[in-house]
Amino acid sequence: MTGRAGKLILAAMLTLGLAGQASATDAGNWGAVVAEGNGQTVYFNAWGGSENINAYIRWAGGEMKSRYGVDVVHVKLDDTAKAVATVVAEKAAGKNDGGAVDLIWINGENFAAMKHAGLLFSPDWATKLPNWRYVDHETKPTVLKDFTIPTEGLESPWGGAKLVFFHDSARTRNADLPDSAASLLKWAEANPGRFSYPQPPDFTGTSFLKQVLIELIDDRSRLQRPVDEATFSADAAPLFAYLDKLTPLLWRQGKAYPQNYPDMKQKLADGELDIIFAFNPAEASSAIANGELPETVRSFVFSGSTLGNTHFLAIPYNATAKAGALLLADFLLSPEAQLRKQDSKIWGDPTVLSLAKLSAEDRSAFENLDLGIATLKPDELGPALDEPHPDWMTKIEAEWIRRYGAAN
Repeated sequence: MTGRAGKLILAAMLTLGLAGQASATDAGNWGAVVAEGNGQTVYFNAWGGSENINAYIRWAGGEMKSRYGVDVVHVKLDDTAKAVATVVAEKAAGKNDGGAVDLIWINGENFAAMKHAGLLFSPDWATKLPNWRYVDHETKPTVLKDFTIPTEGLESPWGGAKLVFFHDSARTRNADLPDSAASLLKWAEANPGRFSYPQPPDFTGTSFLKQVLIELIDDRSRLQRPVDEATFSADAAPLFAYLDKLTPLLWRQGKAYPQNYPDMKQKLADGELDIIFAFNPAEASSAIANGELPETVRSFVFSGSTLGNTHFLAIPYNATAKAGALLLADFLLSPEAQLRKQDSKIWGDPTVLSLAKLSAEDRSAFENLDLGIATLKPDELGPALDEPHPDWMTKIEAEWIRRYGAAN
């Protein structure tokens, strides 16, 4: 979730090419990590825009206090780049120890920039966590690559994501739902003003742009590499030709946009929009359970696949409470914490664990978990489209703002 100001921060980091510092804390010596972490306070910088996620983090903090004597402070962000900016500023000031950020909920361009600039805790810590043994890195390649960038143990997978659309079946028939970006445009022509997306650089809004780009670009393999400036205009032309047609058909004719996903969700609940989308397959069920959406809301995906990725936890190179951060990252990867997180009544975030690697008891708990009334089964979600290289996210956001930015 990177804002416009964050782009300048990340660009500065890439220019500086900073080098990280070594740390004595070693995730491979877990007994020492547990002893060192006791009494530490972990400043966990994570998005704070959803009350159910905030409640989950509070629960995890309580568990950390009782189990390890670690206090967890949730630093609520509306933009991950703000935490990144703090680390950049500390590095520039020579503060290579005692940093203000201990753990960051991160992925995509923020991870790519921090890795390039050497601002992350030593490689391989994630694969040394005791609970790494449960991670499904064999069939879920996105736990090892973040927007095409190898993670190299610099971040720990926390949850899965898949772009899923929602509609209110009391107003919209299943037979009328779009099945691709192209059919969504036709649907919008027949239903003007009933669809929109959050204004980029909101992460959810940009994800919609990437979905359309992946579907329409002539050669998808180009998206797995950094942007080629010489061919960008031609590569992105199908996306912007599509948006030129879609924009006047959007809610308020594209003269205003939902602020973010919660705003878009409220507009579905209020009857202002008929189709919305999120990156969490259980989001609709969770919102129904929390009274935010009516019980008639249901989920659907495009049959030709939708965007998917993994989100992660990273530790800055100069974190004060590295041991406490390791303990928290490991706990959040545990079967207990992952099961609770996947419960649609609590969060509904898909697990990164392999059920085959779990004990019979834990596996049964996952298999018997009620995914929620509006959640598609795993085999109904279809395969995931690969995230483009982070360059594409930055480039198409900037071009979108130049062409369509409603709030500039």
